[in-house]
Amino acid sequence: MSLDPDAIVDRRRLRRKLTFWRVAAFLILAVALGAAIVAVTGLADASRRSAHIARIAIDGVILDDRQQLKMIRDISESTAVKGVILSINSPGGSTTGGEALYEALTELANKKPLVAEIRTVGASAGYMIALASDHIVARYNSITGSIGVLFQYGNIEKLLTTLGIEMDAVKSSPLKAEPDFYSATSPEARQVLETLVGDSYDWFVRLVADRRNLDDARARELANGAILTGYRAKEAGLIDAIGGEDTAIAWLRAEKGVPGGLPVVTWKVPKEAGNLPFAAQIGHSLGEGAVSALIGHVSDAKGLISPSLTLDGLVSVWHAPNAAETEAKRGGGE
Repeated sequence: MSLDPDAIVDRRRLRRKLTFWRVAAFLILAVALGAAIVAVTGLADASRRSAHIARIAIDGVILDDRQQLKMIRDISESTAVKGVILSINSPGGSTTGGEALYEALTELANKKPLVAEIRTVGASAGYMIALASDHIVARYNSITGSIGVLFQYGNIEKLLTTLGIEMDAVKSSPLKAEPDFYSATSPEARQVLETLVGDSYDWFVRLVADRRNLDDARARELANGAILTGYRAKEAGLIDAIGGEDTAIAWLRAEKGVPGGLPVVTWKVPKEAGNLPFAAQIGHSLGEGAVSALIGHVSDAKGLISPSLTLDGLVSVWHAPNAAETEAKRGGGE
C-alpha cells in the first residue's frame, strides 16, 4: 500500500523522535549510574578516612595478586586503620601466591594489630597466610590444617596409544620439560620433583614451628596433610581461640588496645576500568575507582572456569571431593 508524501514525512519525524529519546534515555541512565557510583565511592572513601578496623577478605583460591599486595601496603600506611581483621575462606592455592601474601601480611602486622578469622575453610595456603597474624580465631567446625605441598601432573600415554598417536621430542638434556604427559616419569625426574616439593614443605613446616611456637618434630607431626576442625586445631595449638569476627574484635580491643565502637570497613581491590562494561566505564570516568564499589564484579567470569584449574607449579591447596568423586569411591553410579 502506497503512502502519500505527508504520511512519509510524519513517519520519518516520528522515527527521529524515537531515536532521540532512546539516546537521551541511555545518556540519562549513564549519568545517573555515574552519579550513584560517585556517591557510593564518596561514602567508601569517607569510611576509610575516619578511624576504623580494616577487614581483608581472602576468598577462594589464593593466587599471586599484585593489586591485592598493593592494597595491603595501603592499609599499613593508613593512619585511619587502627586494627586489621584477616577474614579467610580459602582452601589454599599456589605456594608462591601464599608466600607473597604471607610476607605482605607479616609487614602489615609489624605496623598494625592483625588478627586472622578462619571462616568456613582456611586450609593449606589458607592456613599459611593466617600464620602472619598475631592471633588466629576459627569456628568450632571450620576446616583448617592440610599443611603440606603438592605437585600434580597427568599422563595420557595409554590413551594416546589407543588412539594411535605417538609423541616424540628432542631435548637439550634428559630432565628438560620433565615430567611430560605422554611417557612414564623417569626416576631422575621424580627425584627432582621430590626435592622441589621437599624444599617447599620444609619451608612451610619451619613457618608453622616458628609462628606457633612448636618444636620441629611436633610441627612435622601436624604437617601430615590432614584437615582439622577448628576445635581440633585449637587442641593442637594451630589456632588460638574458637569464635568468629566478634571474638577477633574482642581480642583486638583487649590485647592490642584498639578503641571500642570502631566500624569494620572491608577494603577491596579496585577493578581496572578497561575491563568493565561500557556503561561502567562511563561511570568510572565520572568517579575514578567508583565502579569497584558498585558493579565491578559484573565483568568477572567467575564460575565459568575453576581458578584451581589454572594453578601452575607447586600448590598448597585442600580439595574437597565433589559428589561424583565421592560416589565413585563408594562404588555407586554407573
